[in-house]
Parts: sequence; structure tokens; C-alpha cells
Amino acid sequence: MKRYIKIVALSSLLVLGACSEDFLENEPYTDKVTENFYKTPSDAFEGLVAIYDVLQREAYGGPLLISEQASDDCFGGYGISDAQTDLEWDRFLYVSDKDMNKDVWANAYLGIYRANILLENLDKVNWGANTALKTRYEAEARFLRAHFHFTAAKMFGDIIPLDHTVTTSEFELPRQAPEVTYALIANDLKFAADNLSNDNYSQAGNENFGRITKWAAEAYLARTFLFYTGVYGKTDLAGVITKAQAVTYINDVVSNSGHGLVADFANLWLAASLENFVGEDNTEMVWAVRFNGSGKGNWDLHEGNRFQVNIAPRGGSIGRYATGWGGATVNPKLVSEYKNGDTRKAASFIDYATENLNFDAQAREQRQYTGYSWKKYCPITNAAGTAVVEANGGNFQIDNYQDYAIIRFADVLLMAAELNLEGNAGLAQTDLDRVRDRAFKNTTNRVTATKENIMKERQLELALEGQRYFDLIRQGMTVAKQAIDSNTGDSQFNVTFRTETQGWFPLPQSQIILSNGSMTQNPGWN
Repeated sequence: MKRYIKIVALSSLLVLGACSEDFLENEPYTDKVTENFYKTPSDAFEGLVAIYDVLQREAYGGPLLISEQASDDCFGGYGISDAQTDLEWDRFLYVSDKDMNKDVWANAYLGIYRANILLENLDKVNWGANTALKTRYEAEARFLRAHFHFTAAKMFGDIIPLDHTVTTSEFELPRQAPEVTYALIANDLKFAADNLSNDNYSQAGNENFGRITKWAAEAYLARTFLFYTGVYGKTDLAGVITKAQAVTYINDVVSNSGHGLVADFANLWLAASLENFVGEDNTEMVWAVRFNGSGKGNWDLHEGNRFQVNIAPRGGSIGRYATGWGGATVNPKLVSEYKNGDTRKAASFIDYATENLNFDAQAREQRQYTGYSWKKYCPITNAAGTAVVEANGGNFQIDNYQDYAIIRFADVLLMAAELNLEGNAGLAQTDLDRVRDRAFKNTTNRVTATKENIMKERQLELALEGQRYFDLIRQGMTVAKQAIDSNTGDSQFNVTFRTETQGWFPLPQSQIILSNGSMTQNPGWN
């Protein structure tokens, strides 16, 4: 079966060839397929770009939005007449849409498929003497394959790891034990970390910003190590990476990557610091998904950040904040966790009352209004009060352009603090201090480096960045339930975390049906 990369319909050629036996035996004239495509390094680069392209689809409202709604940091939100699925993600229900997580599953496996296509065809390319370029493309593709596997595994638990493109006889493969999936992830990330150069693309204007680096791979190894060992109670990452190796990798990023903290936390976020925004290709971004607004309303393109509209203020622009759908309203409990003087509070959340914004929740039909919305990633207006994306000719739903930060250097420091805690407490303290000193702009608000304090700092520093829920479940069901359960006396905000789910989300019912019995639903979701 041919795997099509691009199809160009030229019926005249098909008609001319229909009467010729040669046509049946020659290469396709009108299609690029894997059998005739991978010949030059340029072809391989197109295949690599196709893998990166899937990253943009993650920002439609997938793991980032779902996990924040499921965490203790946000509720479901959106409008009073909107779908119930967002309330169900928030409340751990599975009623109205049995395929509610299909996009997460489909996008992950689309990325895995595209990565495997390239990896299986690298040897067909005429690399000449440039074997280093082949190694680089392999490292980037394997990193991305690991990322897509981890995206699915941290959401669904046991998944189907694929290190090759499947044949028709493999369409009903069963899910595998976590150590099988994570061994593939770890080996892919290790290859990337050990084979990519020391390049750092975070300088302003660098054309490679957004591409995988050695530093991103080392940081991702640490993230995966912490999740896997925490959730599954293991001492190493699937027998591939020991804790000592994970420590070495993360310390290498801290000491040698050239990445660092932006001086002012607020300047990382456009809506928080319009005048002093440092730009997205800054030293703190170890790896980010790139977006731009070039689509200009074309729904067939996927260049814009389609996530941003989800969390922007519902019912029209207000102040500097452009309009959106009001999803994932922020839990006041999170806002109250910030101490006086912590600059991250005002930079992370829109506080309608404090900012004197007259947000009429009833008129705007805002569901689960809390008085707080996302400032991180919120689209902005121009001086005339028009959404910038619309003023530039785009569609406010699909053409927002802010990059999505997957790994910031602050996260690297906090992972390093956690991993060094037992073996080098002094270094752990230094790493934690760097994050907290930046937050308060002084050295007088430091706290002792303990596991509890590091996890709290992760919540405050990385709020609304898609890490909180997974940080909770890797600490165990008791910790997760204690944090997530909510009973404020107002029933619209009642949440009960169900430990029987073990923290995993329900599999798409369509995939269970297609598996013909080889897959069963995750516990607690039947």
C-alpha cells in the first residue's frame, strides 16, 4: 500500500496512461509517494518538516487545555450553552461524548506515523559525504517520535508504542506495558541528546528557533524520567536511563546550554508586558512550538495558534485582552497561593476586579466565572481596541500567533532541583533560588529546597503551562485527590477526583471499537 505525501489530480495524464501497460509498471507521474520520494537531503527535510507540522495541531485545545481543566488550577469554563465535555474534563465525567479525547490520540499517532515514515526512508537518501546531516535528521525525528509517544502515554497510560509504520496485519495491535513504551521513548531521547550538536537557537531572529536541540532532548529526558519513576514507582527510566544519568543530563542543560532566565517574568508573556515583551525567541525558551498568523482565515492551513482563542475573555475584547471563548476559568485557590511581592501573579492571570475591567459574566454568558482568566497566552488588542490578529487581516479563532512554550529554562532549573535533592542538596538549593529570586526580584523570599517546596514552586512558576496535572499524578493518587477535590459550597465548582481512574483519561471509544477487542477502556471510565 502506497503512503501518499501529496496528491495532485491531473486526470489527463491518468487517461493517457490508462491504455498503456507501461503506466502500470512505472513510477506514478502525478503523486509523491514514499516509494519515489526520498532521494535527496531536500526530500528528507520536507519529511522532517511534516513531523514538526503535527506539533501545531496539539494547540487546538488538546493536552494543554484538557490537563489544566482536570487539574486544581482551572475549571471547565466556556459559555453556558457550550458543550458539556469541558465540564466533564473538569469533573472527571464521561457521559456526553465518548470520543472526547480522540484528537489527542489521533494527533499523537499522526506524529508517530510521520516520524516513522522518515526514519524508515533515511537510508534511501543520497547523502553524499554529509552523513552528519542524516544523523541530525534522525535525531530530530526520534525526539519528535518520543514526544508524541509521551503525549499519549501521560494522558492514557498504556498505549501502543510504534517504532515502525504498521502493516494491515497490525491494525489491531494491543496496548503494551508502560516499560515497553518508555524504553522506546528513552532510547529515542537518548539518541537525540547524544547526537545533536551544542547549538542553541534561542538568539533573536535565529532561523532554527523551534527546532530540536541537544538541550531540549536532555531536558525532555529529565521530564520523562520524573514522570515515569513517579507514576510507576521505579528507580530508573525503563531500564534505559538511571537516575545518575538523568541528573547528568539535566545539570548539563543548566550549566552548558547557554539558556537562562529572562530578568523579568512578566516580559515572557505578551499580554502581561506589551511594551517590554522580550519576544518568543528568547534565552529562556529551551523548546517551543512556533506559530504565525499567516493563514489569514484559511481553515485548511494550520499555521496559527488555535489554542489561544479558547482561554481569552468571553463575549468581546476587554481592555488590552482580545476576545475568545472563556475556557478553563482560573481557580481562585491558585491565585491565592502567590505571596505578596511575587511578580508571577499579575503576569499569569487576568484579575478583572483589580484591573478595573467591567466583565459582566451574565451578559457574556460565561460559565463558571471566577473573576480570573489566563493572561499567559491571551491574545491582545491594538490601541483602537481591535484584536491585533483581526487588524492584521486574520481570523481571531485560528490565526493567533504566540508560540507555545513546552520547555522553559525555569522548568529545567526546577527539574534539576528535584533530581539533585538527594545527591547534591546545595545545588538543588541554588537551582530553586534562581527561580524564586526572579519571581520576587530579591533574595529575601527564598525557601528551603524540599520536595514539597519544589513542587509548590512548579505550580506557581508553570501555572497554565500544562504541567500541573501530570505533576500531581506522578506524586500519587492521594496527593492528586487532595489537591483536585473541590467543594466550595457552590455546586458549579464541585469537583471529585476519582482515584479509580488512576489519573488516566478515557480512551476514545472509536479506537476501542476499531481495535476489535484488543483494547479495553481505562479503569473507572466504563
